[in-house]
Amino acid sequence: MLKSKVNGINYSTNCIPQKVCTHVVTFLLFWGLALFAPSLLFAQNSENKLFIDVHELEPGKVSFEDVAAAHKKDMALQGKYDANFIKFWVDEEAGKVYCLSEAPNAHSVFATHKDAHGLLPARILEVSDGEKAALTGGQLFLDIHHVSPGSVTAEMVAGAHKKDLAVEGKHGVRFINYWLDEKEGVIMCLSEAPNPEAIINTHMEAHGLLPTEVMKVQEGN
Repeated sequence: MLKSKVNGINYSTNCIPQKVCTHVVTFLLFWGLALFAPSLLFAQNSENKLFIDVHELEPGKVSFEDVAAAHKKDMALQGKYDANFIKFWVDEEAGKVYCLSEAPNAHSVFATHKDAHGLLPARILEVSDGEKAALTGGQLFLDIHHVSPGSVTAEMVAGAHKKDLAVEGKHGVRFINYWLDEKEGVIMCLSEAPNPEAIINTHMEAHGLLPTEVMKVQEGN
């Protein structure tokens, strides 16, 4: 604090008491941390990863419209947790929902869902993907392969996918993309096809690696 002396009287260039300044600074710091702490917490890892989170609801009691509404709520809050929800798939008959997102970690995905609507996933898979093909308007299916955890690599799945592409036309199938969780041994393939049998037959001819389930889905984004 600077002081000056005029006509024998000491004057301060700062008329605000020091204690008041200290309290003001403390107040601003407290509320600043309260407002921005969530963003700082989830932004610690700036390198985003791909995730697919799986919701297992009651068969026949989930609609595409309801999931689309929940997805909008996720998108409204995703920035708070440094997440980016890309698209989702719904199997209304089985009551299953699959959400594709980018986030620094799985907790960011979980926290967004919890804050947005409270519908929490049964599991969250960290995945890598392949090269995406364009949609042409056909019926979409997700077929899921479960193998021993850690037994497959991205290179192995990419090789199998190329074999699928080589014979898909014979069965009226068009593979759009795939996702792999190497740690859990889960592979998900998205395709357009006339029916589940066409997908199974394509996999059978291409490499013999058959899915454990094939689901008819709708896609939203």
